Amino acid sequence: MSEHAFEFTAPLWLYGGKATWHFVTLPFEVTDQIDEVSHESKRGFGSVRVRATIGATTWATSIFPDNTRKSFILPVKASVRKAEGLAVDLDCHVRLQLVDFHS
Repeated sequence: MSEHAFEFTAPLWLYGGKATWHFVTLPFEVTDQIDEVSHESKRGFGSVRVRATIGATTWATSIFPDNTRKSFILPVKASVRKAEGLAVDLDCHVRLQLVDFHS
């Protein structure tokens, strides 16, 4: 796997604030690696554009830093959850490819 691509497994979780969002938290080691290679590619709110894949579904999105979890979080939209049969607390195998990358 290239230094621009990452693979991991983590559970889907639900943020139930004013709006309901589903996320996967990236493992610390993946967050550290992305921080190292994306420092010049970060966008608003420290986000990093990625191409994410869970199962057979690939979509363009961004990962966002979460100070509470001290990691990046990946939003998982409803169409992906439906297509892949995902539910809260279910482990998801995720592949991420950085879209904007400057070495």
